[in-house]
Amino acid sequence: MELVKQFFGNYILMCAICGWFTAQILKFIVSLIRREKLNYLTLLFSSGGMPSSHSATVVGLCVGSGILYGLGSAAFAITAVLSMVVMIDASGVRYETGEQAKILNKITEELFSGNPEMVNTGLKELVGHTPFQVIMGAFTGATVAVVLGFLMNVI
Repeated sequence: MELVKQFFGNYILMCAICGWFTAQILKFIVSLIRREKLNYLTLLFSSGGMPSSHSATVVGLCVGSGILYGLGSAAFAITAVLSMVVMIDASGVRYETGEQAKILNKITEELFSGNPEMVNTGLKELVGHTPFQVIMGAFTGATVAVVLGFLMNVI
């Protein structure tokens, strides 16, 4: 029981987990509003989409570290750099990978349109984020860290 209490009492870890979870729930709500085809399991555990759960997770971690240890701490510095790397990757390399997958899937469909059994358009297209999705994920993570700071009496 003490281990469970320690786990859920770990403010920084809860900032990261709750940031991710909040972003996934918001992603689900955004998909409902946009009336997109919903696959509940995929949506809760997917990458890509609005807001970025990767950004929410690392920024929650970063803001939580800053609140708990201060902006001059090594913990804050490490999580700030980690956040930048993850967010740049999510909106850069991973986004471009998704765009390439769309093109490759379309080429495959057209190339093998006469042989449907040969068509394999299974490349995942939603793997990255637009800069706006990354910013909204970062805002989500920061907000969660501040709210948890008050709820857990850290602030």
